[in-house]
Amino acid sequence: MDIDPKVIPAMVSTIIPVFNRAELLREAVGSVLTQTYRPIEIIIVDDGSTDETPRICIELKKAHPEVIRCVRQPNAGPGVARETGRQMARGEFIQYLDSDDLLLPRKFEVQTAALRERSDCGVAYGFTRFYHVGEAPTNRPWKGSGRTVDAMFPSFAVERWWDTPTPLYRRSVCDAVGPWTDLRLEEDWEYDCRVASLGTKLVHCREFVADVRDHGKHRLCKGSPYDARRNRERARARCLMFQHIMAARMPDNVPELNHLSRSLFLFSRQCGASGLASESRDLFELALASRRGQDAPAGDFWLYRAATSVVGWCTTGRLACWMDRWRPVTNAPGGVRSVTDAIG
Repeated sequence: MDIDPKVIPAMVSTIIPVFNRAELLREAVGSVLTQTYRPIEIIIVDDGSTDETPRICIELKKAHPEVIRCVRQPNAGPGVARETGRQMARGEFIQYLDSDDLLLPRKFEVQTAALRERSDCGVAYGFTRFYHVGEAPTNRPWKGSGRTVDAMFPSFAVERWWDTPTPLYRRSVCDAVGPWTDLRLEEDWEYDCRVASLGTKLVHCREFVADVRDHGKHRLCKGSPYDARRNRERARARCLMFQHIMAARMPDNVPELNHLSRSLFLFSRQCGASGLASESRDLFELALASRRGQDAPAGDFWLYRAATSVVGWCTTGRLACWMDRWRPVTNAPGGVRSVTDAIG
C-alpha cells in the first residue's frame, strides 16, 4: 500500500478530544502510553475546557514530549475536535479515544497485526467491556463487539454496535471518508455510516481491546428525550445517516431497512412532541422512503400522516408519544416499541 510521504509508516495516532475531564483524561492518556506497540503518538484536543484540563494537558505533554502533542480550540463539539486531531495525525493508523474511556495494553499490537494480515480490510475491531467508573469490569463483550461480521452495513443502519475506542482505522479509510461534521450528538454514528458506505471490510480480533466507562459527570449522550435542542441535532444526524445508507445500495429486502423505517417513524413522533415540526415531517418522509421494495406502507403511517394534516405535526407527535406509553412490546412492528427505543 502506498504511504503518503507525510505519514509515518506503522505509527498509530490516537486522537483524544476533551472537555472538562481533567482526571479522566490522565487515565485515558495513560492507557495509550502503556500500549505494548510502538510507534505511537497522542494528540489531545482541548475543546475549550474551563476547569483544570488545560493545565493537565500541559503536564502530560511535558512528561512525554516525544509522544504527546496538545492543541486548544474554542468549544466546537467532539466531531470538530476529532477533525482537528485528524488533520494533525501522522500515523498510518488512526485511533479515536474519548477522554473517559480506556484502551487495553495489547490493542494496537493485536489490531495492527490483523490489518497487516488482512490487507483487504480497512477497520479492525475487538471485544469491548462496559462498566461504571469505580466498579470492576466484567469480561463480557459490550453491545455487538463480540460478534464477527465482515462489513458494517446493513447492521449499522440499525445501531452503532461498537463504541468510539473499539475500532482501529487505516488512515487511508479516514482520508477517504473526509472530515468529521460539526454535529454534537450522534456524530460518531454518522461518521461510521460514511465508513460503511465505502464498502469497508472489517477484521474481528477476538480479544478485549477497550473499556467504555460510565460516570456521573456531564456526558453529551445523556439528556431528556424531549429536549428540542438535542432532538434537532439528532434529526440532522439521522438525515445524514440516511443518505449514507441509501448510497450503500443495500438490497431492498434486508430486514434492517424495515427496522430503520420504523425507527425513523417513531423518532419523527418524538421530534413532533418536542415542538420540531419540520424535523418531524422530514423524518417521516425518510421513514416512507426507507420502505422501498417492501409491502405497501403500514396503515399506521397513513393514519399518522392524515392526523398531521388535521392537527399538525407537533400535536400529532404529542398524542402518539402519549399513546406509545401504553403500547405492549409484543405489538411493536420492527422490534421498536416506542420513540425512546428508536433514539436510544
